[in-house]
Amino acid sequence: MNDVNCQREISEAVQAAERALKSLRQAREALQSAGHWGIADLLGGGLVTTFVKHSRMQDAESLIQQARSDLKCLQKELMDVKAVEAVAGQHIETGDFLSFADYFFDGLIADWLMQSRINEAKEQIDRAILKVEELQRKLRAQ
Repeated sequence: MNDVNCQREISEAVQAAERALKSLRQAREALQSAGHWGIADLLGGGLVTTFVKHSRMQDAESLIQQARSDLKCLQKELMDVKAVEAVAGQHIETGDFLSFADYFFDGLIADWLMQSRINEAKEQIDRAILKVEELQRKLRAQ
C-alpha cells in the first residue's frame, strides 16, 4: 500500500476516535446528571425526582450504547491501520486499546441502577476517554 492509503486509513481512524470521544463525553454527562438526580432521590426527592432520575439513566444507557458502537467502529478502523502498517512498514501501538475495548464492551451497563454503579460507569468512561485521546494523539503523530 502506498503512503496515500496509509494516511487515509489513519485519517479515518482519527475521525472514528473523534466520534467515539464525542459519544463517550455525552454518556459521561448523562451519567453525571443521573448521579446528581440519584443523590437528590436518596435525600428524599419524591416522585418527580425519581422520574427525572430514571429518565436521565435511560438517556445515559442510550448514549453508552452509542459510545460502544462508536468504539467498535474505532476498533475496526484500528484494524485497518494495522493492515496498512503490515504492508507499509509503519507501526502505531494499538494493542492496549484493543484489549481495553474488548473489556469495555463486556458489560459497562450491567446493573448500574444503583448510585455506586453510576459512579463506576463514569470512572470507566473517564478511562475510555483517556485511552481514546492517547490513541488519537499517536495517530495524529503519524
